[in-house]
Amino acid sequence: MLTELVAGELSQPVSDAAHTLCGAIRERHGDAVRAVLFYGSCLRRKSDEGVLDFYVIVDDYRAAYGSRWLAALNRAVPPNVLWLVHGPEESALRCKYAVLTTGDFERLCTPGGVDGRVWARFSQPAGIVWARDDETRRVLAAAIERAVVSMVSWMLPFMPEGSEGRLRFGAEELWRFAFRQTYRAEWRSESPETIASLYEAAPERFLRATAGALGRLGAEGAIADVRAEGGVFEATLPGGRARRRRLAWRLRQPLQKTLLVVALLKTAFTQDDWVSYVLWKLERHSGVHIESTEAQRRHPLTLGLPVLFRILRQGILR
Repeated sequence: MLTELVAGELSQPVSDAAHTLCGAIRERHGDAVRAVLFYGSCLRRKSDEGVLDFYVIVDDYRAAYGSRWLAALNRAVPPNVLWLVHGPEESALRCKYAVLTTGDFERLCTPGGVDGRVWARFSQPAGIVWARDDETRRVLAAAIERAVVSMVSWMLPFMPEGSEGRLRFGAEELWRFAFRQTYRAEWRSESPETIASLYEAAPERFLRATAGALGRLGAEGAIADVRAEGGVFEATLPGGRARRRRLAWRLRQPLQKTLLVVALLKTAFTQDDWVSYVLWKLERHSGVHIESTEAQRRHPLTLGLPVLFRILRQGILR
């Protein structure tokens, strides 16, 4: 069930704008590009307005950049996130894209480690704009299936218990909770309406994803006695597992937020005009408009970093 769901989503047609930007990304990074994945609000809304979101899968970081420094940053704190503006100003297409090797993408779709950004994003629908070959499609599809399972496995211990300690919940309850938790873990201060819209955009899809992920977890022995009836799921977690997973999730959140601060600071070395990019990102997720000066844009390390630290200290992002 999960395999068919993910395969269908990855093969969905995407807009001409997504194909145009994909071509520009491939031109920038050359033969190192193995695939371009499209995700996020523009895919969900089937709209080209705003900034399109991509993940670019590459063979090797050094080959993708031609720079030891950018490659080292991508290996140390993956992914690097880059801007691309394509076309004349009055009709320009804009995107941001993250760069990962195939191996790093596969690893970050699993539930291990501190960084849950990749599996949180790819537990939602995504499309392949371009892939080098069928083997690449197969590898990416398997990784994205694992991302769905990772999301469900982390959120399952928080679901309410029914009789005899069995978990009992609906897909809506699971995914609304999951989106609130993963946004909070990333300092992504989206409104409740925005978070709710993620589920409301495709409730039947998330019902199928829940059933498929629970089936996979049951086959792997991570849960037992899985049942589904009328859109309500039941499952049993092995003794003590729910408590340990809830504790692990709470412990990882401050570590992940620290990692995200590092990722923001890293943009000083991976982005042109990174001050404007960081302030745009902070405004998008906090709703607080912050102006940057010409001097800060000219001298980002000496004048821009203090602004970022002040924003974090003041708690604009929580």
